[in-house]
Amino acid sequence: MMVLAQVPLGGAPTIGLVAILFSAALTDNILLTRFLGMCSFLAVSRQIKAALGLGLAVTFVTTCTTFLNAVLYRHVLAPLGLGLSLKLILFIIVIAAFVQLLEMVVERVSLGLYYALGIFLPLITVNCAILGAALFMVNLQYNVVQALIYGFGAGAGWMLAIVLMAGIRERLKKSQIPPALEGPGIALIITGIMALAFVGFSGMVQQ
Repeated sequence: MMVLAQVPLGGAPTIGLVAILFSAALTDNILLTRFLGMCSFLAVSRQIKAALGLGLAVTFVTTCTTFLNAVLYRHVLAPLGLGLSLKLILFIIVIAAFVQLLEMVVERVSLGLYYALGIFLPLITVNCAILGAALFMVNLQYNVVQALIYGFGAGAGWMLAIVLMAGIRERLKKSQIPPALEGPGIALIITGIMALAFVGFSGMVQQ
């Protein structure tokens, strides 16, 4: 795939932003290849509306917190030599603060969505996919701009997976499923098939 943009800001070798975006969303999908954020994925993926709302919330939080954590890590923790000892605590604090902000906004803008998401909205704080995106950003040595794109791609990939699952599960309500596979059983089988499908994108994006 053609690389459309490059940002030589230091850190990792110069990587096309489009390549980072597609890799985070498809070939290295944080849910379907690393299986992070599975709890809310399985619980909220019964209805498309709720799945889309939670997916948008996760995308927003992942994008913003990955960017902020990249700034704080590269310009505060790393220069002070505190990256190894404090990055986990700092990342969790930033994520928790953003989730609180998001919860207040959703409650004011859409009470229906707020009640549909229920307990899983505040539980975004402990969604390991969001924390995982921040930690992977550090391991990949992305600069601030690359981290922003990676965070958006990781969140968008998570949202794509949960919306696809919700659509499939809504269709399954009209289908006959063997009793032994009802509930989590068929959901995990579908998740595995989706993961195999996403692996098929490997090779399309070259970093």
